Amino acid sequence: MEILRTIVEPSLESALADIGVSGDFWRKALGVSREKDQGDLSLPCFPFAKQLGRNPNEIASELANLISGDFDVSATGGYVNFKARSNWLADNVMEIEISQGSKDVLIEHTSANPNGPFHVGRARNAILGDTLVRLNRLFGNNVRAEYYVDDMGKQVGVLAWALQNLSKEKVDQILNDQDNLNPKWSGKMDHVTVRWYQAAQNLRSNDGAEEIEQAIGKLVHASEHGDNLVLSQFEKAYKPVLDGMLETLSRLGIDFDTFTKESKFVVDGSVSSLMERLANLEINGVADNGAHYLDLGQRGLKGKTEFFYRRGDGSSLYATRDVAYHMWKWQQCGNLINILGEDHKLQAKQVGMTLSELGEKVPEVMFYAFIKLPEGKMSTRKGNVVFMDDLLEEAKEHAAEVVKELRSDLSDDEINTISEAVGVSAVRFNIVKVSPDKGFTFRWEDALSFEGESAPFVMYSHTRACSIARKVGRKSKSVKPEEIVPAMHEMLRCMANYPDKLSIAVNENKPHIFALYMLELATAYNSFYRDCHVIIEGEVNEFNYAVSEKARELLRLGMQGVGIIPLESM
Repeated sequence: MEILRTIVEPSLESALADIGVSGDFWRKALGVSREKDQGDLSLPCFPFAKQLGRNPNEIASELANLISGDFDVSATGGYVNFKARSNWLADNVMEIEISQGSKDVLIEHTSANPNGPFHVGRARNAILGDTLVRLNRLFGNNVRAEYYVDDMGKQVGVLAWALQNLSKEKVDQILNDQDNLNPKWSGKMDHVTVRWYQAAQNLRSNDGAEEIEQAIGKLVHASEHGDNLVLSQFEKAYKPVLDGMLETLSRLGIDFDTFTKESKFVVDGSVSSLMERLANLEINGVADNGAHYLDLGQRGLKGKTEFFYRRGDGSSLYATRDVAYHMWKWQQCGNLINILGEDHKLQAKQVGMTLSELGEKVPEVMFYAFIKLPEGKMSTRKGNVVFMDDLLEEAKEHAAEVVKELRSDLSDDEINTISEAVGVSAVRFNIVKVSPDKGFTFRWEDALSFEGESAPFVMYSHTRACSIARKVGRKSKSVKPEEIVPAMHEMLRCMANYPDKLSIAVNENKPHIFALYMLELATAYNSFYRDCHVIIEGEVNEFNYAVSEKARELLRLGMQGVGIIPLESM
């Protein structure tokens, strides 16, 4: 609780000086208490034991006796614990500032190959990336959300070849009606087109596919040399798919400020210039087949130390274009964040070390683990995926059933609006609340659960606060509390932690921290709602109403930050 730290540190600094502790290393040790009942901040006294030649328990007790302020102090097991007093919280929380940032940040996320619809595995990148964009904006940073369009290379080459060489009848024959197109998506081109891609992948895995491989190889080779005719062919192939993908993302509340094509850096000469610079580096090497690489082992890289950036025929690789792209991004913004799957760790390391070798800065990267199905990893190529469009429809239908059961008074339009918001919010939150570095197995029952730690739980707390605001029908007033009961104290305490949780989520690229905090805030509000009535026998308790309104504001902003749609009634 940083607002408490501001009044604890001066008194603590004085007390530490009195007992003979020198230096200010203790400031980093002062942190959030491990247990709620101990306090809000705690200082471990073990680091002082050697300097003072005393027992940590004795040091903690003496400090607790020396320190005073508008907070409670106690000593337990070698720790000094600080707990904010209720009246102090009441005076300070209502004006709390959550906008602390001022950075210009470019966040690149999603950047999925435009060869088929979004499945749940792909969507984790988009949902985590968009949540980080939202939280940075809530924090006060100026953010640009960027989509790097993979408009060249093997994936798009396969799709372009398939669309040029395979008829619909041929595709149906090859796929033998497996994963046949859902009629619901018959007009959505990402769902339509993915069948051509899957058919081509089937053909490529058959015997005698050399001619197909050669044809695709020629297309890819031409694209990597900046052939405008081939790049135009590629764009015609992937553009309808990309549009369909963006339609799905839009339904999830995800959009982008800018789109940058991979081919841009080939066409404008950036990649060619880059390869010339790389060839002149002292760690440059040439393989027997004429390919060029950097020996990053000389710079400390372990494992696969050769970073190939140029093929023997003079064309670039994806990673080469990625380096050029990052050099361009650093001209656009002072802070870069990339959202990448854990399988990109080596390439991200290689790109980062290459940028350093060129005198460029290295971007921050938030890696995420993969979502699996119970039977294994999802694959667009194999067709064993859960499409995000299908999941959203299932979530909406499930939400509609729950809403109809609880609110028989609502019209069909109202049910449709609420169920769409609840379904989308539930799907997003199910992914955001899990730490990015933890993989998990996708199960329908988990994704569609509206019980416990879910988006609907947070949404319902917000609608409760909105209901109170409608009943009162006016703005709240600034007044002192007559009495602060435990539920009120916990509500104030939880709101005081809002900026801290947001700061951690943004500065450490851990959106799940704030998502889990939103569950804490909703839980605290529900207890407050139960024990601290705003309207009592027709009279408004002004302080309770002021707290409810502040909580409503924080809930609304926080929900928007994690991608939960803040309905005013459910």
